Amino acid sequence: MSKPLYVLGTGLSHNGSAVLLKDGVVCVGIEKERITRKKHDGGNDTDAIQYCLEAEGITLADVALVVQTANFEIPNRDRFHGKRVFAEMEYPPLVTISHHLAHAYSAAGTSDFDACVVMVIDGCGSPYEQCMDSSEGVILPENLAQLARNQLWCEKDSFYHFDGQKLTPLLKDFSPIEKQTDIGLKLPTTKHSIGGFYAAISHYVFGNMDDVGKLMGLAPYGKEGLIQQEAFEFKDGSLLVRDDWKNELTNPSTGYPFFKENFQYYADVAFWAQKQVEKAVCWCFEDRLRRFPHANVCYGGGVALNAVANAFLLNDGILENFYIEPAAGDNGLALGCAYYGWLEVLKKPKVKHNENTCFGKSYSRREIMDSLKDSPQNWKVEELNSEELVEGVAQFLAAGKTIGWFQDHAEFGPRALGHRSILAHPGIEGLGDHINANIKFREDFRPFAPAVLPEFASSYFRSGRKSPYMILVDRTKEEHLEKLRNVTHVNGTARVQTVDKTWNNLFFELIQAFERQTGLALLLNTSFNKKGMPIVETPEQAIALFEESALDILVLNQVMIEKK
Repeated sequence: MSKPLYVLGTGLSHNGSAVLLKDGVVCVGIEKERITRKKHDGGNDTDAIQYCLEAEGITLADVALVVQTANFEIPNRDRFHGKRVFAEMEYPPLVTISHHLAHAYSAAGTSDFDACVVMVIDGCGSPYEQCMDSSEGVILPENLAQLARNQLWCEKDSFYHFDGQKLTPLLKDFSPIEKQTDIGLKLPTTKHSIGGFYAAISHYVFGNMDDVGKLMGLAPYGKEGLIQQEAFEFKDGSLLVRDDWKNELTNPSTGYPFFKENFQYYADVAFWAQKQVEKAVCWCFEDRLRRFPHANVCYGGGVALNAVANAFLLNDGILENFYIEPAAGDNGLALGCAYYGWLEVLKKPKVKHNENTCFGKSYSRREIMDSLKDSPQNWKVEELNSEELVEGVAQFLAAGKTIGWFQDHAEFGPRALGHRSILAHPGIEGLGDHINANIKFREDFRPFAPAVLPEFASSYFRSGRKSPYMILVDRTKEEHLEKLRNVTHVNGTARVQTVDKTWNNLFFELIQAFERQTGLALLLNTSFNKKGMPIVETPEQAIALFEESALDILVLNQVMIEKK
């Protein structure tokens, strides 16, 4: 038997991560924040790389190639925000690629398409002088080489063609870094990026940029009319952020109490900002596809996490076949680095990805039982087989209990898809508010997602489209609004997850059992964490949140724990 060929990808910007490919297939991947417990942690990659190597049971000597990427700099082999695992070693070889190229390979590598185009839109990519893909295709602005001599210009959106093996840039648009002053509203990244605009509005509304995605949850509470100006304009093929709208925003939040006092005002700002982003994203896709038509489209970069804008692209018929990389933000950079190494450096053929996004390691029965040895006396601990487990948990869910659901191989990316989830009944009144207040300890306007059996999606939701990664919104049908009250947002939308049996079988079987008992083929699904903290990774972390919160039941693989 031939020795496996391993390629390691590592992302060193914020939301750092590491991914290991084995013979062209993802065998393990982890976001650094899950290990360090620091939200959006990045920089030094030692912890994430060691996690991957230990999970696979190999050392660096078994790795054929390492590919890395960061923002604004090329990380040193020996040190980057601390000592690296490659320090004082000449092997394995280390290759560096630029930011948008890593995003694009992340999407192309995991997609099911043999050939496609790839859109990347984010807050800020690599500086022009560090881009390794700027010698081909259209570069905007046309005089960028001259402009970049006197100011830092970075990627803001890029468009590529993938032929099944190699990515070729078709068009790349750059923007200068926003000059920071003490006057007025400032974009925290490049001056003309959609991601920078959204982050700036999030900071204005919440007084921080801890979780830009909250703005999307707030927007449905708003109404139009507060701001009349357009945020973007389109000139010579480039998307530009205007300045005049900034004069309307003169009341920045100073924190959550101030935000609550002025809730409707900030909801109206969020509503306006979300609509602006939807229009801007649609324009980018329409323009690039007009220039370079293709039926198959992939999407990556942080802006691709905007599930509402994503749905607009499909609802408006702009796209035919659409794949959004589940870890579209910077946490997916390591995935793209690994695929670049496999496809471009080693010239190996693409191996079809099985659509799974759960790349974390497995935890043994002994590890789980050891983590429970100091549990409170009033906890009931049972080991069950799979059939007993799903039937028992389904009964608890039907009775209105909340479940911490922890299964092997944690999800890679920002969404909990049934391996690190908090689960509940989708229709019992007040249960959603209870989870926000007493389990997740977060704002009351934050929504929850429905995890639904695929064959029932069209029964409950208008489009009923496939959405396995909780990255598209749909609209709940009127006749189901009441019984799906906990998973339907205030405007009637829902960020649907269609549960895939092939790589999420136990979760699929749990929903089936719940449907047999209640007639509802879906569950409330939200990430297993509390406000400000990453999703739990280890059994110990799951137990700690179970003990701290009002969760009723905790499931750790085949072990069920009930508070008595």
